[in-house]
Amino acid sequence: MGRGQQTLRIIGGQWRGRKFQFPPVENLRPTPDRVRETLFNWLMPYIEGARCLDLFCGSGALGLEALSRGASEVSFVDTSNQVVRFLKETTAKLECEQASFFHGSAKDFLKKTLSPYDIIFLDPPYDLNLIPDTAEQLQVAGGLKSGCWIYLEHDGRLDLNSLPNTWQLHREKVAGQVHYALYQQAN
Repeated sequence: MGRGQQTLRIIGGQWRGRKFQFPPVENLRPTPDRVRETLFNWLMPYIEGARCLDLFCGSGALGLEALSRGASEVSFVDTSNQVVRFLKETTAKLECEQASFFHGSAKDFLKKTLSPYDIIFLDPPYDLNLIPDTAEQLQVAGGLKSGCWIYLEHDGRLDLNSLPNTWQLHREKVAGQVHYALYQQAN
């Protein structure tokens, strides 16, 4: 696929089948369709009305899918101005007012006072090993509602012992080089 032909397709919900061209930002790697489909099958009982956080949102595939499937709100966070602009334009085209945007690092976002989220998507660039520090920051920032769901996507090199001991593994799978798991914050 060429740099100008990066397409995101919404898999389910009210915007099912809608396609969007996302910006050719370096290292942008949307969650594959079949991984998203599996993840949202896992989240089906919890997504309706959920307050979601899409840290390291990139193409916005996870947050847009959540909105399409009935999430009440999604906060998109990314360091790329192109990404944030794309997501603002995309949600405007969809006439979606349940999205908020933060242009900056996840670390800076988590310094803000947060209201707890029901579902958090953590899919940072694989090579930066950001999940352990981000997980700790989420614990400290108060972004985790008791019983909330945390989705992790990584390349298999993540040290699972570095995750908070209050995160309980619910499900995990591997699809090619993508390792993904759903955790739940202990009550």
